[in-house]
Amino acid sequence: MTGIVYKSTGSWYLVKAESDTFYECRIKGKFRLKGIKSTNPIAVGDVVDFEIESTNDVETGVIHLIHDRTNYIIRKSVNLSKQTHIIAANVDLVFLLITINNPPTFTTFIDRFLVTAEAYSVDTVLVFNKIDSYELEERAEIMYLKDIYEKIGYTCLEVSATENKNVDLVKEMMIGKTSMFVGHSGVGKSTLVNTIEPTLELKTKEISSQHKQGKHTTTFAEMFDLSFDAKIIDTPGIKGFGVVDMDKEEVDDYFPEFLAVKNDCKFNNCLHVEEPKCAVKDAVEDEEISYSRYKSYLQIIAGEEEHYRTDIWENEE
Repeated sequence: MTGIVYKSTGSWYLVKAESDTFYECRIKGKFRLKGIKSTNPIAVGDVVDFEIESTNDVETGVIHLIHDRTNYIIRKSVNLSKQTHIIAANVDLVFLLITINNPPTFTTFIDRFLVTAEAYSVDTVLVFNKIDSYELEERAEIMYLKDIYEKIGYTCLEVSATENKNVDLVKEMMIGKTSMFVGHSGVGKSTLVNTIEPTLELKTKEISSQHKQGKHTTTFAEMFDLSFDAKIIDTPGIKGFGVVDMDKEEVDDYFPEFLAVKNDCKFNNCLHVEEPKCAVKDAVEDEEISYSRYKSYLQIIAGEEEHYRTDIWENEE
């Protein structure tokens, strides 16, 4: 039988067969022996083949084949670990939720996610959530960030899930697609999903007033079928985002604004750090490329960790 993985809890996978029946499935041990360094060789969104077993009149499945993925989102599993974690596979569109101060989303996190999305061919929309809660100065910061990312070519939306502002635009973009919502805990992923599809009733929690960080509500990535011809993958909140398996010579390919000018660099192998006659550095100097983006690039090629010292799920399985 063939089906799609809707939920992964580490050792068991909830798979929806082509008959629309759900089966609890496990994997054969050999999947972990194929040189897959990921902590989860099978991810939500994977298309798999499985066989049914019956034990004490209970039917479960054994997954024996993973179909080729069209794309996936991957990150470092834990800080200083060589293993990786695949967040989801076969994703048509990602909505990256961003908040200014409750909790704050830093540009280093945004840029690291976007670099990975570019590298693995995943389209991303930036959603500036909770816009109803911001004062004038914070609204100005949103406009500044929108200007940076729209200039590069990313779609940016200002959304308020609680006041239903522009939620219809998000919903319209989701039709006919498998979408994933990601961001720090507390940015309002579950609230937005509940506004889009109230019958899901995903759990939400308040922001910690002491640390301005979200309280974790989603433990595992999980896919849901929606009522308007769409699928959504809800994910746990992420503290940091570690870039995986990129040579520093290729990182500039995943910054679209760098890619657009780097052919004008004097050296073909220019890393845009100390080389003379560098078109990227000139563009930064002329404010045609954002300094925050350039700073993120330098941190990535230097192998530095992100602002957050830990790089794990807020509640790592």
